[in-house]
Amino acid sequence: MKEYIAENKERFFDELFSLLRIPSVSADPRHKDDMRACADRWVELLLAAGADSAAVYETAGHPVVFGSKSLGAGFPTILVYGHYDVQPEGDLKLWKSHPYEPEIRDGAIYARGANDDKGQTFMHVKVFEYLVRTGKLRHNVKFIFEGEEETGSDSLGEWVKAHSKMLSSDIILVSDTTMISDKVPSINCGMRGLTYMEVKVTGPDKDLHSGHYGGGIFNPVNTLCKMIGSLIDDEGRITVKGFYDDVVELSRKDRRMLARAPFDKKEYMDSIGVGALSGEKGYTTLEREGIRPCLDVNGIWGGYIEDGSKTIIPSEAHAKISMRLVPNQDCDRIARLFTRHFKAIAPKGVKVDVRYVHGGNGFLIPISSKAYKAASKAMEEVYGIEPVPSRGGGSITILADMQRILHADPLLMGFGLERDVIHSPNESFLIEQLFKGMESIALFYKYF
Repeated sequence: MKEYIAENKERFFDELFSLLRIPSVSADPRHKDDMRACADRWVELLLAAGADSAAVYETAGHPVVFGSKSLGAGFPTILVYGHYDVQPEGDLKLWKSHPYEPEIRDGAIYARGANDDKGQTFMHVKVFEYLVRTGKLRHNVKFIFEGEEETGSDSLGEWVKAHSKMLSSDIILVSDTTMISDKVPSINCGMRGLTYMEVKVTGPDKDLHSGHYGGGIFNPVNTLCKMIGSLIDDEGRITVKGFYDDVVELSRKDRRMLARAPFDKKEYMDSIGVGALSGEKGYTTLEREGIRPCLDVNGIWGGYIEDGSKTIIPSEAHAKISMRLVPNQDCDRIARLFTRHFKAIAPKGVKVDVRYVHGGNGFLIPISSKAYKAASKAMEEVYGIEPVPSRGGGSITILADMQRILHADPLLMGFGLERDVIHSPNESFLIEQLFKGMESIALFYKYF
């Protein structure tokens, strides 16, 4: 694979850049045509790489790309999952180069989607191309690239159900995660689920003069802040009744295995510009971010926020709140528990509305599985060190649904790094990781 990369790397850059230049932002309706253009480009690349067929399929939302190559019934089947949608670019002033004009500097590709997930998905297509063109392919390979991962994969579950026979496979191979470092590789053997809520607190039926009414009525912003503040206690535990009922405590043995991951507290804090850490009492930072659930306010607004002053008591206050869940917790049940709790803690002087935006469950795969062992052997050969099993703190909620519908486990061979700052300005992907990822995936096919 190394020689193939060396011979074709300039072409690889050109092809990857053609994807990165398309602003396929699934959350913004203005980019509907860009979503279609990106899906069409993936079809072109799959066919050029050697797929027997590839096409764009309609869903209730953004389209799905599906392609495949079959060697016959006697061969194992790998289903490669990826997503072609990206996060909004945010404030362009914070980008050192334009988010949709990919640029190579300091050994990395900078662009929105460079890592998440166009760059990582691209690795799989190029490995497939290499295996086809060199006559080394020994698997049936299927590809499913969705366009709604960044908005909750709302349409994909139903599409997978309707096409489950077409998608049947022995393993779901995914690269949409990070590893511990480029010196200490890791394989995610599980990811957290997600419950995403939006809340609204309403007080008076209109904005009021704070001099005339201040001190006499409930201010919705003050009230919302107080309610949110009560959701986590002084020991870092979520106070929603029943929230921890289904949380499975890891054994000491499992915690020791996960603790193999190196962690430098000072380096960690310096990398994100904070002076202290917090979280649930009794757990390390890595455990809090991987094997324990959490609750975070993702956005809060209400009242007057423009320049200057306007002395009002606002009529409304709003917040978006997400809860990361561990396997065994059900996202729908957590949404019901949260709704009941949040309404119960509201004072009588305000009205509370709670909306369940979207959710998905977490999952685990055994490290004793054939697929995990093949991935571990492959990455050890490339990186020179046995990868550490890890638990991903993020969520790819559709994978739990695919696992249940298709009866195939997801395997997460992610090659991103925290330095890549996905979802933020100046997203990047180290070129060395791009190529090592290709080498590792090629060896996975050899050993699986």
